[in-house]
Amino acid sequence: MLGVDRKASDEEIRKAYRKLAKQYHPDYNPNNKQAEERFKDINEAYEVLSDSKKRSLYDRLGNDYSQWQRRGNPGDFNWDQYGGGYPGGARVNMDDLNDLFGGGGIGGFSDFFQTIFGGGGARTATRPQSQGYQQELEITLEEAYRGTMRQFQSAGKEKQIRIPAGVRTGSKVRVPGVAPQGHDLYLIVEVTDDPRFERHGNDLHTTATVSVFTAILGGEAEVETFEGKIKLNIPAGTQPEQVFRLAGRGMPLVKNTKEKGDLFVRVKVQIPKYLSAKQRELLEETSRIKF
Repeated sequence: MLGVDRKASDEEIRKAYRKLAKQYHPDYNPNNKQAEERFKDINEAYEVLSDSKKRSLYDRLGNDYSQWQRRGNPGDFNWDQYGGGYPGGARVNMDDLNDLFGGGGIGGFSDFFQTIFGGGGARTATRPQSQGYQQELEITLEEAYRGTMRQFQSAGKEKQIRIPAGVRTGSKVRVPGVAPQGHDLYLIVEVTDDPRFERHGNDLHTTATVSVFTAILGGEAEVETFEGKIKLNIPAGTQPEQVFRLAGRGMPLVKNTKEKGDLFVRVKVQIPKYLSAKQRELLEETSRIKF
């Protein structure tokens, strides 16, 4: 479905998915049922292959399925290794399979999954799955910090979608009823890197550069935050790579944006390449003094 080799890397799978999802997205193919079905298949394939456990089981299942399909006899399929069941054997738990293959997220199971786990002869009790579409959404780290809005078109109408503050890569934002046929759209958030910060959970990490004289004598350092630059007190004798914690200056929590993680500042000490004659004289004098 994605047109990638069986040994494709995660990045190759991701690139192929993005390209095809954009090509067959309903917004670019209005009233095109074939493109809509292709888009559903692409999403289903990516949901399975982007998860290492699902991908591993899918690879194993695919081999057995091909053999079973050639034989044309569902009784020849080996269900045991999947914890499933065929008449006379153990029962297939469809709820587990829904979780495993993501059947509830992308318009239900494809014919492949329905044939294997639903209509292939196994006695199973299934229940309807909620239908929806997935779409990746890139936002900046600063947008994740503040929350942001995105605009979507549905049935000729524009709709504003709020992305809450505190989301992280992999977060899902449900947008009800904007996909074709009134299905829900699930936005899979990807937060892009910010050159100023590294994010670890709800904490942010950054650096501040001070002169060797500030590190020795004490002073202030300028620190970037999403609320503007602030002054960090640098005590005398600060060591290179020393880390200072600024409480409540990190990322907001999704469920309570009034609470925030912390900001950790690693101090970089800048050694001057060139010294004036007076500076060199004073440093040489200081170096002769025993501590």
